[in-house]
Amino acid sequence: MILRFGYVSTALSLWEASPSRTLTFTNWKKLDKDSRKEKLYHLTEQNLKNTIRILHYNIAHGIDIYRMSSSLVPLATHPEVKWDFITPFEDLFKEIGALVQRHHLRVSFHPNQFTLFTSPDDHVTNNAIIDMTYHYEMLKAMNLHKDATINIHVGGMYGNKVEAINRFNKNFVKLDKDIRMQTTLENDDKTYTAKETLQICEEHGVPFVFDYHHHVANSGNEEFENLLPRIFATWERTGRVPKFHLSSPKSEKLIRAHSDYVDIEFAMPFIKALKAYGKSADIMIEAKAKDKAALKLVEDLSKVRGFKRVNGGAIKI
Repeated sequence: MILRFGYVSTALSLWEASPSRTLTFTNWKKLDKDSRKEKLYHLTEQNLKNTIRILHYNIAHGIDIYRMSSSLVPLATHPEVKWDFITPFEDLFKEIGALVQRHHLRVSFHPNQFTLFTSPDDHVTNNAIIDMTYHYEMLKAMNLHKDATINIHVGGMYGNKVEAINRFNKNFVKLDKDIRMQTTLENDDKTYTAKETLQICEEHGVPFVFDYHHHVANSGNEEFENLLPRIFATWERTGRVPKFHLSSPKSEKLIRAHSDYVDIEFAMPFIKALKAYGKSADIMIEAKAKDKAALKLVEDLSKVRGFKRVNGGAIKI
């Protein structure tokens, strides 16, 4: 079996390579019409070009798993800005997609925590649909819309978890079916446990991204090992191996905060559970040190008996 490891958004090893340069609405309003356009174009171009730089870095280092920044396009979803962020950058979007496909990379998006479908307020659901559509339009421009995924959390509880889940079930289907089929759901560290999130995934036929760190913080007294057959089953229609999230706590007191690197002792129960299950998986490292953390964990694992490093970001067990 193969475990491949990736990271989120920014390759810290590269100089000035942020793919998330942004512009606030307040500063946008201060600019004249031409300056607004020029600023938005400049930042978007820089973000897309830096994404291409990062992909080349990943290819060179054997890192096949990567989460793209949700902030590639500044103010893309702001109701007062509304601008065509696809047409001017068609070539750059296509270049990203071609790189991903040519080198068989696995990429994804993860919208922010406000993109949720459990709110009792219609405008929150409408904004979630707008944000999910924005991510999907970028994937279409890259020609990755049938392959790459958009990962979200279930959302808030608003005082009643049963009612919130019912609202999710009602609101989620308002999202275009093509976008729903590229959506994945993740358990969180405070509200929705792995088992609860898995049940919602099964209800809607979407894959489940299991987050081990979140599970430790919010387990609901469930053994995640028992859920692995069902977790893997949610990915079967995609033809992809399941994706998992891994990080470790910053400290015993700050159990929910992410540390700079992944503590191998914290991670080993999860890794050993995957080993015992015996099927390949992809693991997104959500540590603060980004690419450095992913590469270090792979190096640390390669020193464990029975684990062989077969690429910069991959281990064979």
